[in-house]
Order: sequence, then C-alpha cells, then structure tokens
Amino acid sequence: MAFGTVIRTYYDGTWHDGDVPVMRAADHGMWQGSSVFDGARRFEGVTPDLDKHCSRVNRSAEALMLEPTMAPERIVELVHEGLEGFAPDAAIYIRPMYWGIHGSELGLVPSKAETGFAICLEEVPMHAPDRTTTLTETRFRHPVQESSVCDAKAGCLYPNNGRMLAEAQAKGFGNALSADVMGNVAESATSNVFMVRDGEVFTPVPNGTFLAGITRARHIANLRADGVKVHEKVLSFQDFRDADEVFLSGNLTKVTPVTAFDDRQYQVGPVTRRTREMYWDWALSVA
Repeated sequence: MAFGTVIRTYYDGTWHDGDVPVMRAADHGMWQGSSVFDGARRFEGVTPDLDKHCSRVNRSAEALMLEPTMAPERIVELVHEGLEGFAPDAAIYIRPMYWGIHGSELGLVPSKAETGFAICLEEVPMHAPDRTTTLTETRFRHPVQESSVCDAKAGCLYPNNGRMLAEAQAKGFGNALSADVMGNVAESATSNVFMVRDGEVFTPVPNGTFLAGITRARHIANLRADGVKVHEKVLSFQDFRDADEVFLSGNLTKVTPVTAFDDRQYQVGPVTRRTREMYWDWALSVA
C-alpha cells in the first residue's frame, strides 16, 4: 500500500519514477515472509538520523538470516541521490528494504547467495503539530524473541500490529495501546509510547518484545539534555490512566499527542509540546 502518489524506487542498480514491481512470485520474501525495511524522513530539507536507519535495516536483515548487500553509508548516498528527484521542500518517507530471493532445500531458511534490495521514496506530508490521537486497550499482544523476530523491523511482524489497530479503530479510537506477554505496556500498534507524571517522563523498558525506536532514543536524549528525568521501566495500563500526559513517538510523525486512553482524557501538555519543539530544533540544527 502506498501512502502517497509521488514515489521514486531504487531497484536493480538504478532509480525509477513510480512504484515499480521489485519482487517475483517465487521469491522467498514473497511466500516465506523474509522481508525487512526501515523508515526515515526528510522534512524541511533535513534527514535526521538517516545513517542510524540505514544501519538498522542491515541489522534487521541479519536477524532474519538475510545477507545485507549494501553498506549503510552507500544506502545513505543512494537516498540522497534519489531525493534529488523531489521538490526541495517535499516531505519524504524513506524506506530501504531487503528480502530473501532463494530458500534452502526445505524452503524456510533464506539463502545468503542473493538478497533483494530496494529503496522506496514516497512523498508523505508531516502531520500538523496540533494533530492528536486516542488510545484503547487491545487483546492482541506482542511476541517474544523466542517466538518471533522482535529484534528486527520485519514485515512479518506487522499483521499482528494491524490486528491491534483494526480492533482499536473498530471501537472508535485512533490507535491501540498494547501489552507484552506479561501484560505490561509495550507500545502502541504503530509506534513507541511515552507518559508524563509530575513533570517526569516514563516509557516502557525495552525487554525484547518491541523495537525501541531511533526517534524514541532521540527524544530521551533531548529530554535528558534539557534536564527532564526520563525513566525506562515496567509500566502498566493503570500507570497510563494515572498519567498527566501521553504521547506517541515514531519516525513517520515524530511526536503525536494522545488526548484519551479509553475513558481517560488528557490535555496536550507542556512536556509533549516541549518534546516536539526540541526534536525540531535538534533536527534543523544538524542539517
């Protein structure tokens, strides 16, 4: 599914205009699910943490037993090359990706002899600063590393997140607040989550059941540099009901304030607004 209509695709050694086909019916990634991707952003002329996203896609590939074929530095170069085909002020969603092509004799293990690679650059506007969302609990939970590849940004993980989101939207909410197998809060269906209580910030401790995001790490660093206490700890749904503020953190939107969790209402508070402000200040300062 494309978010937008203006797309450029890097595949087979060159850039193409449009959403061109890149995978064949018998590719391992098609029928065995061995695909990984990462997401970065260009907005207001900057590509914050692009190098980290390009490094992580290689780590994700390795977690799925794929052989990365591009050095992270080369992926960064290719992305900047592809971005030249867009207007300088266009907001772009940047997705490098790998997938398996051949499999083992029994099919399950992807061969390291050949790995598919592509980059999709898609024009997707940034959310307005005043755009908010609402959360509800979901019955679907995150797996653990012993049962799934939770240490990768893998396509095969997303149907479960899709179930979470569909359930939440069917209940009239914008997103789902999900739990790990122990029943503690992990993240939302689409992104990491933070809460604020008495001026201090809390976020679920990475425990191998969800991907602790690059943007999440950037917010933590910015907040701590600003003198805010940030705690990574085990959090319950009740902790979020008792919070003063809640916001989501992800690459696509960076900061999304939450105004409700089931019947609990929140205001868009000063820490949430400051987190967004600091992210933009940092991103534009490193351009």
